[in-house]
Amino acid sequence: MKLKVTITDIAKELSITPATVSRALSDSPAISIKTKMAVQKIAASLNYKKNTIAASLQSGKTNVIGVIIPSAEINFFGSVVHGIESIANLNGYNVLIYQSNENMEHEAKGIEAFLSARVDGILASISKTTIDFTHFSDVKNRNVPIVFFDRINDNLGIPSVVIDDFKGAFLATEHLIKQGYKRIAHISGSQHISIWNLRLKGYMAALAANNLSFDSDLIFLGDVSVQAGKNAVKFFFEHANPPDAIFAVEDFTALGAIKELKEKHIRIPKEVGIIGFANEYFGEHITPSLSTVDQQTVLMGKESAKLLLELIAGKNKNTLQEDKVILEPIPIFRQSSIKKRS
Repeated sequence: MKLKVTITDIAKELSITPATVSRALSDSPAISIKTKMAVQKIAASLNYKKNTIAASLQSGKTNVIGVIIPSAEINFFGSVVHGIESIANLNGYNVLIYQSNENMEHEAKGIEAFLSARVDGILASISKTTIDFTHFSDVKNRNVPIVFFDRINDNLGIPSVVIDDFKGAFLATEHLIKQGYKRIAHISGSQHISIWNLRLKGYMAALAANNLSFDSDLIFLGDVSVQAGKNAVKFFFEHANPPDAIFAVEDFTALGAIKELKEKHIRIPKEVGIIGFANEYFGEHITPSLSTVDQQTVLMGKESAKLLLELIAGKNKNTLQEDKVILEPIPIFRQSSIKKRS
């Protein structure tokens, strides 16, 4: 039995040329429906498998997109990827995932791996250690379609899909104020990452809008992690006038803050209220359950994939270079921040 069936084998069965078979399998309008059906029937009976490498060399397309995420351990990114894959699969694309592990060098290697694999386009969320964006500029300069999601860099002229981080932070902080908290601290991240800078600005704007003064002693710049949350609480409670509420830049940082507050026997939310950002899966299952801001992750993935596929197809090429899709944040208030009962 022949191990690999080729278009030549199909052509012999039908007494037609291999070129006709090739065009029929590619759904060429030059081939009649009758011939196409006959070719497809024989191809199925012979268990013919299309040579995707040869097809990609011929068409210049691989029907593969690369996705770079900072960490596979964070549910947020897994949920975004779910949205990406749903749109990619619907449009006949396969998805390659590369995890940067929050490391700039790994991120650059991932970009190079995707370029070597000749992917049709790249989706990327920037690692928190990335300060040199040359590898992303290189993708753009090679005219390979690329779209950022969540963590972006507006200075590169690359289309992106984000949540309204400023608004989400404003709503989170204002919620704490409405619950009666007066000294609200913020655990932030490195300010060269735009989303964390915008969340800091949203926090500050909410204080100003509610006539609460800004206190730099209530800001902690961490590395965005459980340990950063613990370190922040230790820092805040070394002061004579500690906070009565904390808005954490994301949920893992909020989790660390909760763990440290519990170790200090500080009651949540009675003595200190907590709210995070991202709506990680664990939030509703811990005690107290964590208030947060949902980032519409699946929708973010879908919109990112749609934008990239439009770029690949060459649609609205000029305007897409400036496109930025901004999604609405959805506050979710749970036990950790609700002091007042309606």
